[in-house]
Amino acid sequence: MLNYEFPPIGGGAGKAHLSLLRQYAQTSELKVDVLTSAQKPGFFKEKLSENITIYKVGVHKKNLHYWRKIEVIEWLIKAQLQYRKMLQKNSYDLVHAFFGFPTGWLCYRTADKLPYIISLRGSDVPGYNVRLGLDYKLMAGLFRRIWSAAAAVVANSKGLRKLALEFMPGLDIKVIPNGIDTEKFHPSGKQGFAKPIKALAVCRLISRKRIDLLIRAIGRTKELGLNIQLNIVGEGNLMGQLQKLTNELNLADRISFMGRVPAEQMLDVYHDNDIFVMSSAHEGMSNARRR
Repeated sequence: MLNYEFPPIGGGAGKAHLSLLRQYAQTSELKVDVLTSAQKPGFFKEKLSENITIYKVGVHKKNLHYWRKIEVIEWLIKAQLQYRKMLQKNSYDLVHAFFGFPTGWLCYRTADKLPYIISLRGSDVPGYNVRLGLDYKLMAGLFRRIWSAAAAVVANSKGLRKLALEFMPGLDIKVIPNGIDTEKFHPSGKQGFAKPIKALAVCRLISRKRIDLLIRAIGRTKELGLNIQLNIVGEGNLMGQLQKLTNELNLADRISFMGRVPAEQMLDVYHDNDIFVMSSAHEGMSNARRR
């Protein structure tokens, strides 16, 4: 399995991948090697379970939640060398790539030796991320070749499948939504609202999530005399800007930046709040929303 981001790097795709691996760990007849990234240069090997090994190729990562193009290129060059070593050393039956690019590119280069599956996650689908508009145009031909050569292409939502088919009509794309652990994440049973009403946003603090709109919305509720508290869980490159906006709007008493919260504490966070809010411009299949 290939994924250029993996916890603590990145967002939903890495977390969904980790959740899959925890399920695979319970299947002894399945052996999985994972090739992913690390936040500092070097090569690292970890055992998730007896049958799952994680290999991490380190890059000069500046921000855990934001990939600079130079970082993607660095990972692609380094990971390609390690990927070929792994194929020479082991006899694999299949390779599963999270993201059509950059990970899908590695699979495409060895398609004559090993069949591959692509899991489309969002930003790897042309039209999804406004910031990547020019990149999509420049790499459209390569994306089509990578998708066409795959044994299967899967999207994590109907909406992402629709966007992918607009780019490549006629391609057979299945939908496998992100799963959820219903034993861990379940309704709290809480009745009614206390005051203040607590609204919760869980996401990376990047432009696509549009947290600035939520902050301004809280300002509007304050003007209307509504007592609403916004709790924001997550980190990202816009943290400083969003805190500055909060102070400029005199909303420090209404908005709490909780930073990164360990996964094992998130159930309590969800149960402590009354309303979940999401303001993203685009989502493939949000892990936060499904909890």
